[in-house]
Amino acid sequence: MAKPLTDSERQKQISVRGLAGLGDVAEVRKSFNRHLHFTLVKDRNVATPRDYFFALAHTVRDHLVGRWIRTQQHYYERDPKRIYYLSLEFYMGRTLQNTMVNLGLQTACDEATYQLGLDLEELEEIEEDAGLGNGGLGRLAACFLDSMATLGLAAYGYGIRYEFGIFNQKIVNGWQVEEADDWLRYGNPWEKARPEYMLPVHFYGRVEHTPDGVQWLDTQVVLAMPYDTPVPGYKNNTVNTMRLWSAKAPNDFKLKDFNVGDYIEAVLDRNLAENISRVLYPNDNFFEGKELRLKQEYFVVAATLQDIIRRFKSSRFGCRDPVRTCFETFPDKVAIQLNDTHPALSIPELMRILVDVEKVDWDKAWEITKKTCAYTNHTVLPEALERWPVSMFEKLLPRHLEIIYAINQRHLDHVAALFPGDVDRLRRMSVIEEGDCKRINMAHLCVIGSHAVNGVARIHSEIVKQSVFKDFYELEPEKFQNKTNGITPRRWLLLCNPGLADVIVERIGEGFLTDLSQLKKLLSLVDDEAFIRDIAKIKQENKLKFSALLEKQYKVKINPASMFDVHVKRIHEYKRQLLNCLHIITLYNRIKKDPAKAFVPRTVMIGGKAAPGYHMAKMIIKLVTSIGDVVNHDPVVGDRLKVIFLENYRVSLAEKVIPAADLSQQISTAGTEASGTGNMKFMLNGALTIGTMDGANVEMAEEAGEENLFIFGMRVEDVEALDQKGYNAREFYDRLPELRQAVDQISSGFFSPKDPDCFKDVVNMLMYHDRFKVFADYEAYIQCQAQVDHLYRNSKEWTKKVIRNIACSGKFSSDRTITEYAREIWGVEPSDLQIPPPNLPKD
Repeated sequence: MAKPLTDSERQKQISVRGLAGLGDVAEVRKSFNRHLHFTLVKDRNVATPRDYFFALAHTVRDHLVGRWIRTQQHYYERDPKRIYYLSLEFYMGRTLQNTMVNLGLQTACDEATYQLGLDLEELEEIEEDAGLGNGGLGRLAACFLDSMATLGLAAYGYGIRYEFGIFNQKIVNGWQVEEADDWLRYGNPWEKARPEYMLPVHFYGRVEHTPDGVQWLDTQVVLAMPYDTPVPGYKNNTVNTMRLWSAKAPNDFKLKDFNVGDYIEAVLDRNLAENISRVLYPNDNFFEGKELRLKQEYFVVAATLQDIIRRFKSSRFGCRDPVRTCFETFPDKVAIQLNDTHPALSIPELMRILVDVEKVDWDKAWEITKKTCAYTNHTVLPEALERWPVSMFEKLLPRHLEIIYAINQRHLDHVAALFPGDVDRLRRMSVIEEGDCKRINMAHLCVIGSHAVNGVARIHSEIVKQSVFKDFYELEPEKFQNKTNGITPRRWLLLCNPGLADVIVERIGEGFLTDLSQLKKLLSLVDDEAFIRDIAKIKQENKLKFSALLEKQYKVKINPASMFDVHVKRIHEYKRQLLNCLHIITLYNRIKKDPAKAFVPRTVMIGGKAAPGYHMAKMIIKLVTSIGDVVNHDPVVGDRLKVIFLENYRVSLAEKVIPAADLSQQISTAGTEASGTGNMKFMLNGALTIGTMDGANVEMAEEAGEENLFIFGMRVEDVEALDQKGYNAREFYDRLPELRQAVDQISSGFFSPKDPDCFKDVVNMLMYHDRFKVFADYEAYIQCQAQVDHLYRNSKEWTKKVIRNIACSGKFSSDRTITEYAREIWGVEPSDLQIPPPNLPKD
């Protein structure tokens, strides 16, 4: 392990976290040693760094378990309405530091490990990220779990325990190469298997209509094994549960289909069932209609709904005997939130259980289902919308297909009665899309089967009402809401940027950590010389620390005085990493043309993963790395411009790069980014935003004042007008010499001398098939970047804008978002009740 910090360095670190009591430190040390010697290395003489990490993780987990049990007992005693957040993705990242922060244990652990001659930061680096998500949607779910626990809501996250999460990205010769993310290889200290709650999930089979009701027969059974992970609130002793399902083959799986001689084959075939939870589909904003994916979606829904109904019926701690048998009160006790359409099958599955199993009459069951379910829409991109072939449903989920047809028929009868003769409206609003291949539109199913539908930023929610679900909005306007996304300030400030959190606490106290709107108090310090200096100093320290990491990893000399210009998110045409590339090339050409001129030095960092099957996204990565190869090795450029592709961008890397960023790039074509949450993380951590009026950027500009962001480019109405007129990229190419030069360089092989045609697909797309109109915003973007340079030269004025942004980022806390969901969708009230810690009696 590296040498521990000196005493003076350690003193600097202790402020927000509070001073550790000697008793706490002694207890942590004792517990650590006990775990190290008895749990981990009892049959070996020497401990490895990983042993130290596990000893610390188990020590911290000990502090969770009593609180976890007590929280669940508390819910059973009070019997509150329970919130079930269903998501195919939970992008949790690492858990150790987050748990220490939320339990107020970080200082005690820091001091105890220091006394043991270990470095806490190095131990934290050993933990694998739980990468069970692709990007924004999965990370949002993680922030929401943190906020639900912090707000004292009786909430449960339900998803899949993928054996392999989002792939690890390696860059080889400038190209992305995927490696499987074997995150469970060394075990996961945070999860608890709960085999006693294992549940059957059915697939295939046939449907029989009998006098006693409908039966789904001859199905293939897969078992869903739950693994529970504790989710602690911030210093309130509440610990909620994330329950992830893992697929297991039943013991008789396929054995009866084989003769005795094929026993080995039959056992090997168990893999087919267990493949369901093997791997996360690595697509972001793109629908892939594979049967295995549909199986995953039904698997999580079927297991979860059985669990929800068991808990609803028994509702006494440790008891499984049904107490409730009537479903009238189900929506008063249960709220199901569908995170996008992936868990849409909750609607027909709940209907199936109520009608076929519990024998509730159809109309009553439909009323219960609608009151229980609510749907969050996350995208307006047509290629992202889930549309499953009817033929696949017929084979895999025959009863659900019947139920969906019945739901659709009643829905269309209702629409036809309101709009007689409007056949086109019926076609547009049907759940079943006719055509060569009949498909089920899952978004339509979600809208029809939910009592609330929300977008994730104000502009997005308007687009949802005015275009994507326009007909549905006309039918039931009261259903549609906006819930602007947020981020948890615990992970995205206190954990990742303790220096900044410290200087804020010194000025305004620590109330902002659970009420981020208190950051507004910093507005009175915008002109405070000492505060300006402190903020600038923290940023510089973060940059120096990140520079050291970059130099070690990329062997590129970083100028820490340069502007850190950061563009990190999934690689996708709509996020327009290509627009950033054109700016880099333009800067490079200007330096080459006039090397004596004073330029503001920049280190441009672009990071993100491309879906493995997304050719253009992979070409974009290759272009970034190729531009970097030319720019970084040009002696004329020197340290005035560096381009780095951040390999394997993930939560734990975000926690390092975001606090070090000066400029945050949020440059999607207006009307395409539903919200974004990276934009909020950068704002809270003192980076200024260059962005379009898209997603939550609009509300960020509103909160901080548009003059405190660098806003450029077309608005939604401009994009629509350009679509009407017809977008012609060549007009811009012909009119703008710097753009033409950059495109010609890409085209001619200037950045790929060994393969001059390497980027012909990229240029061809930009010139003739660019749905996202990169050239149309190029000129405004270049001009706006010049304003960025101008302000950056004036360090004091730049920092004043930074302070204004931090002070105005309070709206973008996931606590605010979840409070709105709770009150306006789930019908529950957040609670600031402190559950007594396990060492104190309950009353």
